[in-house]
Amino acid sequence: MRTTQRRATGHRTHHPHPEGTDPMPLEAGLLEILACPACHAPLNDRTAAETPELICTGEDCGLAYPVRDGIPVLLVDEARRPA
Repeated sequence: MRTTQRRATGHRTHHPHPEGTDPMPLEAGLLEILACPACHAPLNDRTAAETPELICTGEDCGLAYPVRDGIPVLLVDEARRPA
């Protein structure tokens, strides 16, 4: 499990996976039914990366949605724009 700390503002800070722990992969069936909330394209599973996220496969979209504590956060406001 990742460590979660609260800042004075009340917002949570998520830290990368502590040494010796692996991110929890998403269930295969879950990934099949999830889609990008912005464009409805399928998502690529990058939860094994240092920063776990689901990447939109849409050519014009490409948003990267964070996965926190094994739970996909499929909110456009929380997504990272492609580089």
